[in-house]
Amino acid sequence: MAVPGDPPNGTPEGIGGGDDEFRSDELRSVVFDEDFVRAARLQEYSAQERMGEHARAVRSRSMWSSGGSAPRTSTPGRGARQGMVLVLLIATAFACAVYMGLRNPYVPPPGGPAEPFSSTVVPLAPAVAVPGGRPADLYANGPAAEYRVGAAGITLPAVRRTHHFTDAQVVTALSIAKDYLVQSSLDPDVLASAASRPVRVLLDPDQLDQFDRSMTAPSGDGRHAATGWLVRFDPATAVVADSRVRVSGTLAFAEVNPDALEVLTDHTFVYAVRPAGGAPAAVDGASLFTVRRELRLRFDREDLGARRAELVTAYVVAGPQACSSDPADAFRPLPAGAGPTTVGPAASDPYATGQPRRTAGLCGVLAPPTTPPAETQQPAQTPPAETQPATPPREPVSPAP
Repeated sequence: MAVPGDPPNGTPEGIGGGDDEFRSDELRSVVFDEDFVRAARLQEYSAQERMGEHARAVRSRSMWSSGGSAPRTSTPGRGARQGMVLVLLIATAFACAVYMGLRNPYVPPPGGPAEPFSSTVVPLAPAVAVPGGRPADLYANGPAAEYRVGAAGITLPAVRRTHHFTDAQVVTALSIAKDYLVQSSLDPDVLASAASRPVRVLLDPDQLDQFDRSMTAPSGDGRHAATGWLVRFDPATAVVADSRVRVSGTLAFAEVNPDALEVLTDHTFVYAVRPAGGAPAAVDGASLFTVRRELRLRFDREDLGARRAELVTAYVVAGPQACSSDPADAFRPLPAGAGPTTVGPAASDPYATGQPRRTAGLCGVLAPPTTPPAETQQPAQTPPAETQPATPPREPVSPAP
């Protein structure tokens, strides 16, 4: 039986045989199927295409042509278009990277650990007998008559951004400082020595160990005075007779470095107190107790985000108290009618501001309550944010002899 490729009349005699017959049989087994032919990379030009001058005999088939479609000739400019697409992809990726960088700006790493807190607490002994009476009458007739009640007396200054902090960050720092003053000076449980957590939650974590030791084992060593962190009364000595504490003072701020803001507070708090276990506040058994607190609080960007503060320093004068009492753990107000102090340094007025700072003694003398309060009739205007100097708080107490 003839197979494709055999001569029509068979193989002539004398031709082939031997190895030739073997090769013929071997070639018959090789079949070039359609897929093999279509996959060939070279394709012969048509007769019309080969008529051109210097025309090549074959051409390379496009690697993108499908197996079932006719070969296509290369299109002029296809490489340029592919290059343009690649450039557009790279440009798009670069634009996305820039956009994400603008949406998520680099935030400088937080500062180092918080500095240890230092404080000075000075008791003020009375220069005259401690006046007594009803809280409303004492307030109306004393230097705090024009003071506001509670948190309303803690007002924020005019706000303007600093070089490295936005106005929103400055407002946040001031509001945290105000919260600290409210919780540490006005909270009824804190004043009664019944709680300290409202203050603790506002502190930098690096200062919590120092704060806890100050609450559990207060000391007058300048580092662990409980009354440096907050205002509290000895519950065995006195209780607050009127929750409407009178408050007046100022807040100022300054940028101390590119990563930190400082807020300086200077406030006078006037409390109506009465002896523990004594008569109710409605009778003539109350007296006024004055605490002036000058605090310096620092904030880095992490503190602003977490709404907490680093308390750096505190200068506190409070009276009337006996010079013999230790005010580190709690204040012990002298009751109404207690006698005056006859020996001691020059009298100091906690209602006055602008006095030069002097070396603090262990005890001061409280100026008589009839002394006209300096600078209380017309409160000083707060200067613009960036012009406020970060000066240390003023100390109104003379050194003890």
